[in-house]
Amino acid sequence: MNFKKDRQFYRFAAYGFLKNLRFFEPFIILYFREMRFTFLEIGTLYSIREISTIICELPTGFIADIYGRRRSMVASMLAYITSFIIFYLFPNFYSFSLAMVLFGIGEAFRTGTHKALILEHLRQRDILDHRVDYYGATRAASQLGSALNAILAAGLVFFSGSYRIIFPAAIIPYLINLVNLATYPKALDREVRRTEKRRTWGDFLLVFRNQDSRRGIFNSGVFDAFFKSSQEYLQPILKSMALALPIMMALSGRERTAILVGGVYFLIYLSTSYASRNAGRLSRKIGHKEKTLNLTFLAGAGFLALAGGAIGISLPGMAIVCFLLLFLIQNARRPVNITYLSEKISHRAMASGLSAESQIKTILMAILAPALGFLADRFGIGHALISGGAAMGILSIGIWLRKIPGGTDPE
Repeated sequence: MNFKKDRQFYRFAAYGFLKNLRFFEPFIILYFREMRFTFLEIGTLYSIREISTIICELPTGFIADIYGRRRSMVASMLAYITSFIIFYLFPNFYSFSLAMVLFGIGEAFRTGTHKALILEHLRQRDILDHRVDYYGATRAASQLGSALNAILAAGLVFFSGSYRIIFPAAIIPYLINLVNLATYPKALDREVRRTEKRRTWGDFLLVFRNQDSRRGIFNSGVFDAFFKSSQEYLQPILKSMALALPIMMALSGRERTAILVGGVYFLIYLSTSYASRNAGRLSRKIGHKEKTLNLTFLAGAGFLALAGGAIGISLPGMAIVCFLLLFLIQNARRPVNITYLSEKISHRAMASGLSAESQIKTILMAILAPALGFLADRFGIGHALISGGAAMGILSIGIWLRKIPGGTDPE
């Protein structure tokens, strides 16, 4: 790591650490299933969240670029907190739909915006060459937050005997993060003069006119859409394994599930923290960013299909290992993705450009989540994951990245 960690680095890292203290994440599918929701209904809830994000994505990206990225991040935290309150107080499908809308609004204000803040900080310090390492290091802190989140969430479920407690508990770190974001340096809210606003729109349109930036956005968005639509299926796999293992028999099924889910997610996120921290080293070892992104895309498709196959032949341990490798790949490639896109998109339109990348992901997730849910209800989780992996492999053909000599921050 060749950059000096200044005070702002630790504030960026704190943001990611606190953001990932979402205590509901390791158990949310189990909570929904306990409420007798089908996988299709669960997928529909996720689709509602993604559609809400789609509707708000580009407007919030432009607002962040033109009127203030810090304000956008504060608005994001407020939307999240409101959704947590609704999840806790009104446990039914229709209230959860409203909570998902608010969660989607929070995602829309956040996605792309904080990455743009980091890249603006690096640009001001003239250390853009360290993008992979710097972003990878801040993302590593996020994954450490996820690792701690798994243990704390498991403890909350174990000692309370309820999944509902995880929603109000998540409000505490988000309030702390709200204060952290509200007090970011004003210099990061790069002022955009009235004469520059037209250039911001022009730069955004150029994102899709340029073949390399367009493919980079789709390469990133498609991978993340499949990953995020399928990752939660690890929870029912872990639950069935916890109930089947002849250990901890004196504990209730929920207590055994809490211990296994918390332990596995803790190990996963410790590993992904390491992967994010070493993303720059991985990219340099493979050769170049384009090759790294292409190979990890295919590997992710393969492991997703293998996880489904393992479930089909009753090898849950192998499926869990495949999910671990999928998590590692996603977190190793993410900093490389951001660096690649930052070389193709003007810094003036960075938040809106990264929001466009996120919008591709959310559009696909809005389709994939209920589709995978339908397949899981009809044919089983294994068949749903195999189908997802096969679809990823086919789509990779159209979003293969080409190596272009050079690559700097566009003006």
